[in-house]
Parts: sequence; structure tokens; C-alpha cells
Amino acid sequence: MVDVSVVKRDGSIVDYDGRKLRASVIAAAKSTRTPVGEAEITADRVCKHTERWLSKKTEVTSADLRRKTAEALLAFNPDAAYIYKQEKTIA
Repeated sequence: MVDVSVVKRDGSIVDYDGRKLRASVIAAAKSTRTPVGEAEITADRVCKHTERWLSKKTEVTSADLRRKTAEALLAFNPDAAYIYKQEKTIA
């Protein structure tokens, strides 16, 4: 388990939740018509990569977390990485 604080855009601070990250990666992959099983495997790999990066941190911004996750996702599913990166940019 990774013990990291995430500073959100509004300035609030929350604990990192790997389940939320995994769910958002799966949603991005599924939005590109990636089969559910493949989306889950991709999410597991991306989360593992991102959590390795997080293990060296005590606090990150949500923007940094999103950027690093999108970079990892790009290696597995470029279309999903684009969707993932844009999801919060337009929200």
C-alpha cells in the first residue's frame, strides 16, 4: 500500500486511493472499446507503475498523478491514455 497525500485542484488534501485510480484507468480503456478483461490487466499494470513512482513521494498534486498515470497508460493503450488525460482537463 502506498501512503501518499494528494493535493486536489481545489487545494484540499486526500489520501491516495489506488481503487479510484484503477477504476478511472479501466473506464478510460473501456471507453475505447477495450474488452473488460484487457482493460483490467492494463489498469493493474499502469497502477503498479504509478505506485512505484508514488512510493518515493509523500505528497503529490492530482495533476502530477494524472500526468504520470497517462504516461504509463500510453505504453499500453494510447487511445485510452488520451481519454484519461482529457477527462479532467475538460471537466
